[in-house]
Amino acid sequence: MPPVASIAFTPGEPAGIGPDLCAHLLDHPLRPHLVAIADPELIRERTRALGRAVEPVAADTPATAVPANGLRVEAVALAVASTPGKLDTRNSGYVLDALRLAAAGCQTGRYAALVTGPVHKGIINEAGIAFSGHTEFLAERVGGHPVMMLACPGLRVALATTHLSLHAVAAAITPTTLETVIRILDRDLRQRFGIARPRIVVCGLNPHAGEGGHLGREEVEVIGPVLQRLTAEGMVLQGPVPADTVFTPPCLARTDVVLAMYHDQGLPVLKHLGFGRSVNITLGLPIIRTSVDHGTALDLAGSGNADSGSLFAAIDTAFELARVSAR
Repeated sequence: MPPVASIAFTPGEPAGIGPDLCAHLLDHPLRPHLVAIADPELIRERTRALGRAVEPVAADTPATAVPANGLRVEAVALAVASTPGKLDTRNSGYVLDALRLAAAGCQTGRYAALVTGPVHKGIINEAGIAFSGHTEFLAERVGGHPVMMLACPGLRVALATTHLSLHAVAAAITPTTLETVIRILDRDLRQRFGIARPRIVVCGLNPHAGEGGHLGREEVEVIGPVLQRLTAEGMVLQGPVPADTVFTPPCLARTDVVLAMYHDQGLPVLKHLGFGRSVNITLGLPIIRTSVDHGTALDLAGSGNADSGSLFAAIDTAFELARVSAR
């Protein structure tokens, strides 16, 4: 059996539940192969306060030498001490520095994948740093065309557009962009998930998938022609399908992934089905990145009530994607 690769983990916003989740890592069987990129003292203090003290050790410690309560850490210093539940703009740079280190480590091969904890977009922007999300930030660092996909047992949902206001969605769905997203979906499902012929079901943008052009022309003028062209190349595509019927069991039984046109068209269904067990996966990047499906949960920070289900799912998925990609 090949050796298990090291995976980077960024806990994210220090005032949120990300540092709390480090205490739960003691229960994950692959903990010795994880490297948290964070402030060691933050991890030590927060987990000690929760009654499950994690002891940070050097990032280059061999996995076989990590103690039972140890966690390998690549150190990044907080700007100021962090209090659970209390955001501070001064620590926004710390959050982004950790992400930069993690991305660079993945690019050099030091880490086989990156698992990200939740960040708080608002406080980063309040610090004067333009930030729309992990996905876009990482793409600026490592290149590629990011495609956001969430997965839980029984369902995968990818997005043609990500963090856009609703009024901007239609203009963003161009033939070039849609074709690029579908090609990335097909390629990454083959190369990283090991699916020989991915079956992709594509939602329409408008109600009833445009009703033949009477409720919108995007399906007729953009989505349909792109699907016809790529199907002729041999891709297994279905659509445009009305979004209000695509998530029915008969349709899902014939698909490996649903491609939604915008964020809130597909993700409410997935999160209803699998919240706490779902994983955010960024396709289209030269690195592997997975993430939890929840936010910073400031009201839970430091309480000991954080749920580690999504974190463990993100870690397991990252290790599996790294394993399949290494074949």
